[in-house]
Amino acid sequence: MSVEVIAIGGYEEVGKNMSAVKVGEDVIIFDMGINLDRVHIHEDTDIARMHSLDLIERGVIPDDTLMKDVDGKVRAIVFSHGHLDHIGAVAKLAHRYDAPLIGTPYTLALVENSIKQERKFEVSNPLQVLNAGEKMQLSPDITLEFVHTTHSIPQAVNAVLHTPEGIIVYALDFKFDNHMMLSPPPNYQRLRQLGKKGVLALIVETTRMTEKQQEKTHSEKVARIVLEDIMKDILPAKEGLLVTTFSSHIERIQAICNIAQESNRKILLLGRSMERFGSIAEKIGILDLPKGASLFGSPKSVNRALARAEENRSDYILVTTGHQGEPDALLPRIASGRTHFNVAPGDNVVISAPIIPNPTNVANRNLMERRLKDHGARIYTNAHVSGHAGREDHRDFIRMLQPEHIIPAHGSLDMLAAYTEMAEEEGYKMGNNIHVLRNGQAQVFNGGV
Repeated sequence: MSVEVIAIGGYEEVGKNMSAVKVGEDVIIFDMGINLDRVHIHEDTDIARMHSLDLIERGVIPDDTLMKDVDGKVRAIVFSHGHLDHIGAVAKLAHRYDAPLIGTPYTLALVENSIKQERKFEVSNPLQVLNAGEKMQLSPDITLEFVHTTHSIPQAVNAVLHTPEGIIVYALDFKFDNHMMLSPPPNYQRLRQLGKKGVLALIVETTRMTEKQQEKTHSEKVARIVLEDIMKDILPAKEGLLVTTFSSHIERIQAICNIAQESNRKILLLGRSMERFGSIAEKIGILDLPKGASLFGSPKSVNRALARAEENRSDYILVTTGHQGEPDALLPRIASGRTHFNVAPGDNVVISAPIIPNPTNVANRNLMERRLKDHGARIYTNAHVSGHAGREDHRDFIRMLQPEHIIPAHGSLDMLAAYTEMAEEEGYKMGNNIHVLRNGQAQVFNGGV
């Protein structure tokens, strides 16, 4: 029985992730994401009315038309976590497959929300919850297992396929964080057990492999300490306080809320995606908002909240979308004077997110920061740690799993190449047991060879 890994999307870029694993006549699809960089899509953009073929042509979603030539039955569509570059295309692509959508509770809640917003296609695939630590039989020959890991969104997992030819591990995305508030440490013990059982192939992210000084990724605890140091002196002051971060980073939002509880300021979580991710996390019991905190997503409700904050800025903390400077997101609109809240001299803006490196983001973020400074704001930009594994984390991961073969993914060619270089230091060899694929290519393993 042969095993084939098909690279559909995410093997030439960061994002647009989609892979398929074919075992005999059974096919398992992993992730259906969007490329946030290809068109000017950001956290508050709606692609629900766009057609999948238009989005494929623009490089926004994976080109899964190649699946028509794959001779096999799709048994499941499995999601590793709830970020848009992993679930954002589900409403555009899932209806083509007669297969259930499988994910952890928070991930599936976000998937369901995305499907409800869709205006072009009807998606009726059944949703099946699988918790970390559980297994599910997908076919007579394939069992799916979710192994808990940590990332910058709750309930992320390494997806594991148990097959007659060996174990396939799909590790997009992860970090090794032992000090999160909302998540236990990764299940290192289970990873080592899988390594002893025999991992045929590891499909693994490469997002941070080209960064300098990224030996090990710092814990989220570091970001909490930095945020607390920044915010503790600001909270009692009369000036305004605005914080922006990833709306999907519930751990970070919880930290901001916990720090704010030490003051009398009320928390306003503002922006369409902030309301979407936050309300779902609160509903299923992940996010614990303090008394008096409010979530607002619609333009009218956001405007009303901003008007209240404008009248009494020392009474509120504004937690907003727009950390990349996207022109239509909330913080950039505040910076350019297009809302009911006007930045005043001495106001404090905490940007708890890095610049996602592409020219558009760099330009937008610089413009936003310049406008904020022109209004007299003080800006703090160092309150962040990555949600992705660093080079030495990856090295540890390889040593835990001891895979026969490695397929680097979720990155540009230079990222895949940097990962290959590290793997070769661990005894792997390019073209022999480490395989660099491009979108549309496949790698076949015959009988574990």
